[in-house]
Parts: sequence; C-alpha cells; structure tokens
Amino acid sequence: MVPSSHPKLERLANSVLQPGFEGTTAAPDWLRRRIADGLGAVVLFSRNIVGPEQVAALTASLRAENPDLIVAIDEEAGDVTRMEAWTGASRPGNLALGAVDDIDLTERVAHDIGRELHAAGVTLNYAPSADVNSNPLNPVIGVRSFGARTDVVARHTAAWIRGLQEAGVAACAKHFPGHGDTSVDPHFGLPKVSGGAAEIARTALPPFIAAMESGVRAVMTAHLLVPAYDATLPATLSPRVLNDLLRRDLGFTGMVVTDGIEMGAVTDRYGIDGATVRAVAGGVDAVCVGGDSAEQSTVELLAGALVKAVLDGALPEERLAEAAARVQEFAAWSGARARAVDRAGAPSDIGLVAARRAVRVHRRPGAPDSECLIPVAGSPHVVELSPVMNPAVDGGTPWGVAAPLRALRPDTTSVRLTEPELDGTGDVLARAALAPATGRALVVVVRDAARHRWMTEALTRLLRSRPDALVVEMGVPAGGALGAVHMVTHGATRVSGIAVAELLAGGGGRG
Repeated sequence: MVPSSHPKLERLANSVLQPGFEGTTAAPDWLRRRIADGLGAVVLFSRNIVGPEQVAALTASLRAENPDLIVAIDEEAGDVTRMEAWTGASRPGNLALGAVDDIDLTERVAHDIGRELHAAGVTLNYAPSADVNSNPLNPVIGVRSFGARTDVVARHTAAWIRGLQEAGVAACAKHFPGHGDTSVDPHFGLPKVSGGAAEIARTALPPFIAAMESGVRAVMTAHLLVPAYDATLPATLSPRVLNDLLRRDLGFTGMVVTDGIEMGAVTDRYGIDGATVRAVAGGVDAVCVGGDSAEQSTVELLAGALVKAVLDGALPEERLAEAAARVQEFAAWSGARARAVDRAGAPSDIGLVAARRAVRVHRRPGAPDSECLIPVAGSPHVVELSPVMNPAVDGGTPWGVAAPLRALRPDTTSVRLTEPELDGTGDVLARAALAPATGRALVVVVRDAARHRWMTEALTRLLRSRPDALVVEMGVPAGGALGAVHMVTHGATRVSGIAVAELLAGGGGRG
C-alpha cells in the first residue's frame, strides 16, 4: 500500500497514473477511492465495452467521483479498435486512408470516430499512430501507419488530429520518436532503431512536428532503443529523448504519456515498478497501465514505488509535481474542449465510403477472359489464412471476407485456417481449401502474407493448383500481384471486408 503518512506524495503519484480496470457497469470500489484521492485518468479497454450507451453510463459514473477525470481509450479504428472490438471496425484504419490520400476524407473519418467517442464520454484517444512504416515487415505497426512515406504520414496525421479534436476529443500522437523502422514487438522484446539522428529527423520526426502544428496536446512514447539519442535507455525512460529532443528541440509543452508500461521492452529489464519510476524521472507525465495488469495491486505497487522513489531521492519531488501539473492542465483543457461540443450528430457511413475507396484491384497482365474475374460467377469458396495478431489487436475482433460475402451470396462456403492446422504436407489445403472449390471460384484471403512464411507457402501451394484464384490481401501489401485477380484492402476491418464482398458479388456502391 502507498504510505498513508505522505498524503501529498500519494496524491501526486495517483495523478500521474492512467490505469485500466475490470467492469462494464460500474468501476470497482478501489478505483473510485483512487479517483477521489487524485487519480488523474482511467483507460477503457474492450473488456469495458458492450455498446456506446453503456460506455456513456460508465464514464458518467466515473466522473461523478471527479468531473475533470481524463477518460482515455485506444481507438485507432481499423485493426485496433476497442469500441468495436466485438463487431469489427466500421471505419478503416490509417493505411487505408493513406492509400486513398484524401486529406478531407481522413479528417471526416477521424471526426466520425470523435463523434462516437465524445458521445460515450471519452476525452482522450491514444491515436493516431504517427509512425512511418518504413519497414514492411514491422510486426506491430503495419496497417496502423498511414504508410511508408514521411510526407503522406505527416499530412494525414495532422488531418486525423484536426478531425478528432474538432469533435471534442483530444488526440495523442504516437509512438515517439517513431516506431515504423523496427522489427521487434515491444510487448515481447526491446526494438532498436538503427538510423542516425539526421535520418530520423528527416524520416520519422516530421509527422510528430505536423501533429504539434495541428494542435495535439498529448504524445505517447515508444518502448524502443534509439542509439542516435540514447544508447542505454529506451525512449520511454530517456531524458535525452523526452527532455532534449521532444521538449527542447521540438518545443512540445503538452502531456507525455507512456505506451503500456507493462510491456516486456521495459519491464523485462526494470520491472513494472522500476520502469514507472524511471519513466517519470526521465520526463514522462503520465503512465498508462492496465492492458494486462488491471488489478488494484498493480496500481498500489506503482503509486507506492513513485512515493518511495521520492523519499529515497531517486525521483525529485519537483519532477513528480511537474508531471502532475501537466496532467491537470491537460485534463482542464480536454474537459473544456469536450464540454464545448454538443453531443449531436447521427452515425455516418463515411467509414464504408473510405473502405470502398481504399480497395485496389489488380488483374494479372494477359490473363485470359476464362480466368476468375470480378464479379465472381456462382457460389465461391473462400479460404482465409489467419495469423496470430500482435497484442495491440484484439484477437476476438471479427475480420475477413467470407461472412460479408455470404450475406450477399448465401451459397458461399468458407474455411479459416491457422498455422498449427496446416501439417506441411498440403493435405489440409487439398481437403479443406481445394476440394470444396472444385468447379467454383476460389477466393484466398491473407493478412500480412509477407510477414508469415507459413502463409506465403500455403498461398503458393494454392495458386500452383488454382492459378485462376482471386487473392485478397487485408494487411500490408508486399511484392507483386498474385492470382488471376489480386485485391488489396489496406486493413482487415469489417467495412474492408464488406467493400471486397460488394465487388466480388457485383453489387454495392463505390462511395
């Protein structure tokens, strides 16, 4: 427990924590007590969400304890959604918007996200990703980025922030100083950015500068090592990255919040309590926790560690007080912004419009008319090759083409296969994928095929037997077009699946 003999320090420690919790109808008693004792924010995850009206009631009950409480969520839309984790996102993610490259469309999609969050009582959205996905094999960013070009990412980051904040919800640019050129998932290890300072300044930093110019007041740190700035400490814990680069060089004066502090990139070396103390000491203002650690004991551990660090001299009280003041300033600003916007506006179909515009269709050059074309004839067989997603993506979120296509073509059949289900001999593919497609159109759906060797091999086997197959890539496109027809959605959202299904069935609008 936090020592009760130091109420001032305890309140300061509470104010810099942003924890998650269990519950959909009411917050647990321990969290209510923390809010009354100065907790600055809470974070909603998919486990807290049933529907928009339920979330609105939940957030209202939380603010009954503190009207200025920051209520945060990680709602990027696209593949990373919390509000629609159980249904699939009704708006495409960043890569789809970057592929369309229409600033007005991006702003409208972000505004629609903000409209929904605002009505639900959310005041801070941990989005957008301002990362430039320069490594196509990046295991954690991918379709969450607006693309591989710095200029595209910068202008769409700015537009997304404008749209969200005009709807009354504060944005948060992440993951500073840029997570795009990495090959390790920070949930499990420590990524490293090998580029020099000049290269990083040219390629990774401009989207964050654009975010600041568009009015962002929150920046989320990345759990990665950037030797160009600090060869020892991950960015989340590094004064050289947070104070020297972000605040001094780039002039950022808002709130700095960590990515989930329980990730292995920082906890494997320092422990969750040690990482929290080092983050605040290094320049962070708020610590996000609770994706996997939503227990009272975790929050008590972190608050206690911060108080003890002050008492031991490892964390100057002035630094903790400065962090708390920035959180309070942000809470006042974001709360006023939310109250200034009326809770109005009907749901929009802008997400489906955007998803339709993001689909790219490539037909193999010289393919004869006898090969599978769009729309497909008869009742197709859909084979979905399903990878294990990184922890940022809720594993239960629906995705794919089979379900929306079946809604339009009821005779559609399908199978979803994972790596463990394939035996390496091709028997499973022959039995579950090829045999049911005999005499019928074959649609093969992949998700980041270039990153998964097993998926690439399975796709190669299928196309060897059925070169007339139609391939749908719902992740980051890489390499040339495959199959008689190759479709790219730039994301695996529900509306992306609908957009493809419409094309395959020969119906629907094109927005």
